[in-house]
Amino acid sequence: MTKRILYALCAVLLALPWLGAPALTLLVAFVPLLILQQELADADAGQTVQVSGTGQDPKKEKGKKKSTKAAEASAPAAGRRTNSRGKPLSRTPRLWPYLTLTFALWWGATTWWVGEAAVIGAVLAVVFGTALNLTAFMIYHAVWRRAPRALAYTLLVVGWISYEYLYICGEISFPWLTLGNGFAHDVKLVQWYEYTGVLGGSLWVLICNLLVFEAWKQRRHLQSWIAPAVAVLLPVIVSLGIYYSCEEPDQKVSVEVIQPNFDPYNVKFTLDQSEQNTVMLELMSRAPHNVDFIVAPETAIDDTPWEQLVSLAPSVRQFQELIRTSYPGTTIISGATTAQRYPDYEHASATARTDGKIWYDFYNSALAIDSSSNVRIHHKSILVAGVEKMPYYNIFKHLDFLTVDLGGITGQLGVDSVRKVFTSPQGTRFGVAICYESIYGEYFTEFIRNGAQLMFVITNDGWWRDTAIHRQHFSFSRLRAIEHRRAVARSANTGISGFINARGDVVGPTLGWARRGVLTAPVALSDELTVYTRYGDYLGRIAQYVMLLCLLYYVAYRVKRRNYLVD
Repeated sequence: MTKRILYALCAVLLALPWLGAPALTLLVAFVPLLILQQELADADAGQTVQVSGTGQDPKKEKGKKKSTKAAEASAPAAGRRTNSRGKPLSRTPRLWPYLTLTFALWWGATTWWVGEAAVIGAVLAVVFGTALNLTAFMIYHAVWRRAPRALAYTLLVVGWISYEYLYICGEISFPWLTLGNGFAHDVKLVQWYEYTGVLGGSLWVLICNLLVFEAWKQRRHLQSWIAPAVAVLLPVIVSLGIYYSCEEPDQKVSVEVIQPNFDPYNVKFTLDQSEQNTVMLELMSRAPHNVDFIVAPETAIDDTPWEQLVSLAPSVRQFQELIRTSYPGTTIISGATTAQRYPDYEHASATARTDGKIWYDFYNSALAIDSSSNVRIHHKSILVAGVEKMPYYNIFKHLDFLTVDLGGITGQLGVDSVRKVFTSPQGTRFGVAICYESIYGEYFTEFIRNGAQLMFVITNDGWWRDTAIHRQHFSFSRLRAIEHRRAVARSANTGISGFINARGDVVGPTLGWARRGVLTAPVALSDELTVYTRYGDYLGRIAQYVMLLCLLYYVAYRVKRRNYLVD
């Protein structure tokens, strides 16, 4: 019963920050699992002593291989369970089933909403996430049983961060439960993300858990709690100091975000585009006449214009007419589904498709529209696996029928290889992240290094209905603001649209779930380059190298020990 409580408690403590609870639970979330590991190891050690039947202290039995083997061989006669070969089976439960249940519960409790759009997606998220978590922890556990404790602890920290970095950069990528993301609702605690990114939060969580666990083992000694107390409090104090000393730049622009609230299942892709435009134009017309930017959500324009003729598309011309008549100097940012045609197969991209006559690509795009005829286009580059792309497309492209239709287009979409930064008529440089891209901190760095003074996020979170996702997704943009010290204006098809300043604070009111409306606010511009902007997820890259060194050291340690015993 105790074991069940421990793994369940670990899963609950891990899940709570994503469900809106204070994120400090993460700093002790792994402690129940570490205690469980210790209890299983102690039980196994006690069982080994009982099997030996010598009655001697286990320390005195160390190294007596022959006597131990003889005792184990006689164990079946004493009633111990054996396998088909007559070898004794351990009565001590293995750790991996508890780990599997812990991580599966964590992923299931926090990402079940994926099933609102595709049940298979929710299942795969739990399976892949659990498998990677389990692998990272079992590698640590294997070393913990056979090598110095310091080496095992180091391997747990760098191994876990390496796994998270892999899940950020991999072809199959869903870094929703990166430990550092758990502080998205408590941004005052992690202002130092401008130096480390979210992987710095993961590092903090892991170190605190190990220190708390070591203190728990010596809990009767008050001084043992000094190290974990410092590890918890010092980053918080530093963060609060950064937060209250951070000053907002004086240079600002006026931004309006619109939220049309079209149900993606029953309205968005069935209602005629002209009728949708009527609603969006009415919302846009509520902006003050001196507004610099008007931002519409992902796929606001869904009549799939050819990019070669995008300025002639009816929706684009309607938006341009609004600018010319009422908002001279304003730039409209709008999501769109676009298509690009290629003259022949030789000029087509790797993701191009054909109807037998022409070769073309579909894109999930962002358009920058002003009074000129030059419409700038940015293509979404981080695509959702199974929805917008087939992972390892070159290998599995003939299985694109397995992708989920969330918007009328299935299969592999095209991507941009460059993070495009646009300039408004007033000279403001800006970047646009589309939906899923906003959970990748290092992806943002390329926009900022290319000169973006503010960031827009356009999204459609309506696919997952009124679940926790739209709140979590909005909060992740707060972390992006801290990492790069850039204000973020966010326009969603439905919930949540709003403004975030460079400290990660939500500025003014927001538009929540199932609401139609507009918000207008001044947004600060910045040219600052943070440490994280300059170097990205360097902690992930360092962790990979350290993990490799730890594994090599472990192998050398094991070989040395075996040679020593032989000698």
